[in-house]
Amino acid sequence: MQPAGPAPHPHSRTRPVHWLATAAALAAVLGGAVLAGPGDATATAGRPRPAAAPDPYAAHYPVDCGPVSADVVGQAPADLDGDGRAETAVVVRCPSGAGTRPSGVYVLAHPASRGSAPRVAATLVDPRERMSVTGLVASGGTLSATLLGYSGPGVPRCCPDRRRVVKWHWRDGKFVLTAQPVAGSV
Repeated sequence: MQPAGPAPHPHSRTRPVHWLATAAALAAVLGGAVLAGPGDATATAGRPRPAAAPDPYAAHYPVDCGPVSADVVGQAPADLDGDGRAETAVVVRCPSGAGTRPSGVYVLAHPASRGSAPRVAATLVDPRERMSVTGLVASGGTLSATLLGYSGPGVPRCCPDRRRVVKWHWRDGKFVLTAQPVAGSV
């Protein structure tokens, strides 16, 4: 025997039409909020909009890759020197079919004149140092990266056996390198 109680109401069971109506109402509310939200002029009023960082693909790097162009393999845009304009730190290297080619780290500044390429304002790692660079990150006025190198000429170029985390800080008109302690050192 079934317990006595109120009979279920036909409108209290969910059906696909209820879910569709709910989804349509939610979409209408969200769409209205987007359309009614502040436009670009209102959203940034009173705040200066930072200038776009220099385009790393438009720059010319002091790297000799023969007949091909250097590859941009990493970039970190930020205001590194505190002048209110973004620079772009860039890791570049020559294309390679095998092995790991040395990397260069450059800081790009805005071009001197409109329509010209961004200029290389600083070289932080020269490819002639024969290092690979990974993990380039800009935070505030600091750049950090991991440098991978080789203990000697007998180490295969595919497999760096030295690793060092470094940071560059803008101080007195130039970038100053600070090497982090090597893991396991005292």
